[in-house]
Amino acid sequence: MNFKLNEEHQMIKDLVARFVREQLMPLEPSVLEREASTGMLGLRAEEQDRLDALSRQLGLWGLDAPAEMDGHDLPVVAMVGVNEELGKTITPYELPPDSPNLRMLLQTADDRQRARYLGPYARGETVSAIAISEPGAGGDPSMMSTRATRDGDDWIIHGRKIWISKAATADWTIVMAVTDKLKGARGGISAFIVDKDTPGFQVERRIPMIGGVSTYEVVFEECRVPGTQLLGKEGAGFAPMQARLSSRRVQMAAWCIGRAQRALDMICEYAPQRRTFGAALAERQAIQWWVADAATRLHACRLMTYEAAARIDMGEEARTQVSMIKVFATEMAWDVIDRAMQTLGAMGMTKELALQQMASEARLMRIYEGPSEVHRWVIARDLLGLRR
Repeated sequence: MNFKLNEEHQMIKDLVARFVREQLMPLEPSVLEREASTGMLGLRAEEQDRLDALSRQLGLWGLDAPAEMDGHDLPVVAMVGVNEELGKTITPYELPPDSPNLRMLLQTADDRQRARYLGPYARGETVSAIAISEPGAGGDPSMMSTRATRDGDDWIIHGRKIWISKAATADWTIVMAVTDKLKGARGGISAFIVDKDTPGFQVERRIPMIGGVSTYEVVFEECRVPGTQLLGKEGAGFAPMQARLSSRRVQMAAWCIGRAQRALDMICEYAPQRRTFGAALAERQAIQWWVADAATRLHACRLMTYEAAARIDMGEEARTQVSMIKVFATEMAWDVIDRAMQTLGAMGMTKELALQQMASEARLMRIYEGPSEVHRWVIARDLLGLRR
């Protein structure tokens, strides 16, 4: 077994690390100040434009996009390294395109959709969202009630979706809907691409979340889309959706590794300097154990995440492994960040440091893309032979 990235992938990881260190981290004080005063985490338009121009110039766009779409075609393993580095900053900047939706389209888009949607998306020219969750139907797709019914060559979508990131800014949204209620998740869920200006598609409200981030609730009322907007085959939307979710969960695990590593580094930098009752914090057994436990769990999490990514790259079944890292990484990051906040005392509670933002985002990730309880259920059912 080789436990290191190959030279090319390590060079890309190092380049992203430098971009994060030199371009994103210096923006954190102003980003945190804006979040503290407005309750919203974001970049100014000029900051976004500058970062876009620089990251494109450095060749950091389309890292896992196909080569024929001006991408680098990086495997999932390489993207773990990339996302670990991006996870070390709270500056809200993503290297386009967003991998999960990209990978879902790669599996399902026909030639027309590849030209109209996938190509521009892979080149970072458009923004996408995905609408899966519903009020009362989050982690259980069998409870999905949004319906798509045929009307001649068109489909008419009725329903309501919630907790959608980027819904207000997306050029198009992948919408999951029931097309055969009797079959449900086993052949009755389809995916559609809905453009932002489609009549009947309405962003109803912004939902403020902890950490200054936002999600949205959208409504579909007599939302008519052409049959050409069906993504993949009718009734076959569940498997690509799950593949898309797996991609996001691996990405989230890598982000958590980056955040936890930064928190551990902050402990190791601060503890030798801070003295209490005649001794440095670094000499206290409690701090030493926190450091040891954090380093051990981080090491385990990295190996687990790279192993899951390697399975995906080889086309192997990785559902259980992905659920394992989703639980382990998010809970590990939460614990390590919490220990860092405790070590730094009152300073760890301020909105002048990134720790509180890291904590909020780690807490969100224990819910996003399936809560820990659902993933533990998936793991247990697989091991107990109860998986259907």
